[in-house]
Amino acid sequence: MSFVVKTVETKPIEGQKTGTSGLRKKTKLFMSENYLANWVQSLFNSLDDLEGKTIALGGDGRYFNKEAIQIILRLAAGNGVAKVIIGQSGIMCTPGLSAVIRKRGLYGE
Repeated sequence: MSFVVKTVETKPIEGQKTGTSGLRKKTKLFMSENYLANWVQSLFNSLDDLEGKTIALGGDGRYFNKEAIQIILRLAAGNGVAKVIIGQSGIMCTPGLSAVIRKRGLYGE
């Protein structure tokens, strides 16, 4: 499979930061243009040696979960992630995600 990596011009988004409980914002803001993509790309930029690694991905199944997973998958591919393990229907709780990361020796262990 091949794909083309596309660079998207963007700018910082006021108030966008991660707290102890993750990226918590109103759905409308979270769904706005490049909001999630900016945050995920900044996270990927902060990681060492991400290229060629396997990561895990899952959410709580709330509104926008499926779309968010697609955005994250495209960014992961563009950053050279080799494989993404996703919870069924995109749903995986934090303890389950942690267990998968440790059991499979995924990036971030």
